[in-house]
Amino acid sequence: MNEATASLKESVGRYGVWSVQLRAEDPEGAAERAEAAAELERLGYGALWLGGNSAARHAAPLIRATERIVVGTSIQSIWEHKPSEAAAGFAELEVSHPGRFVLGLGVSHGPRVEGYRRPYSTMVGHLDELDRAGMRSGHRVLAALGPKMLDLSRDRAAGAIPYLVTPEHTAQARERLGEGPLLAPEFKVVLDADPSRARATARAYLAMYLKLPNYTKNFLNLGFTDDDVTGGGSDRLIDAVFAWGDEATIRARIDAFHAAGADHVALQLVTDDMARLPREGWRRLAALLA
Repeated sequence: MNEATASLKESVGRYGVWSVQLRAEDPEGAAERAEAAAELERLGYGALWLGGNSAARHAAPLIRATERIVVGTSIQSIWEHKPSEAAAGFAELEVSHPGRFVLGLGVSHGPRVEGYRRPYSTMVGHLDELDRAGMRSGHRVLAALGPKMLDLSRDRAAGAIPYLVTPEHTAQARERLGEGPLLAPEFKVVLDADPSRARATARAYLAMYLKLPNYTKNFLNLGFTDDDVTGGGSDRLIDAVFAWGDEATIRARIDAFHAAGADHVALQLVTDDMARLPREGWRRLAALLA
């Protein structure tokens, strides 16, 4: 494990927040996003992971509003961002706020990218260009699900940030990566103890992901069936990729990722209104993790 990777693992800690809302660009919400980031830092989270094909410019205001928390992209699509621009964005933040920004990269999904082709080879080429632009591997992570991309996360990056996975996937990923690289899976949480209501909230959110073959293929590889990934997702699938229930149950579900080999878990709160910052939920989550 190189020095940069070791530093990143220490900086992000055990828990972070994954959020699309914090990546938003509307000027009216900028002050609240900055305030929320500062509060998340005070609550003890080690990292903020910005969804929605994010970039350094989305991370910069949150970094300026905080003192230590790491902000990462989860993920930046390699189809929509030039390596030279990504490297320049990283370099600017590294000069002003060293060690505070990590570039999370991914190959996105065929249904979302025109001309989608050879995702692994394209990622290799993208990393080659980042190297030539002077961006070191210890400051980037990959959204890896399958073996080849996990190998690339180990050999050409600081580690992996798998999305929409289970502890079983985490155990397999850790075996593939070895002990050195960062392994920081994302995990969804519904703060609701009512089974019907919690599963309905989860199922409504999961629906868009079940249209993406990268995820459904990964579920099948993990032992789920076609029946599990159709019709909005079976209860078995919902209960595997979301934590819901009382506080002890949710804590145990999160702990299972660490037991499986995760260094850090990026927690995404799923609510019935995903347009709003779930600030009270983040507070409740921090309390149960304390």
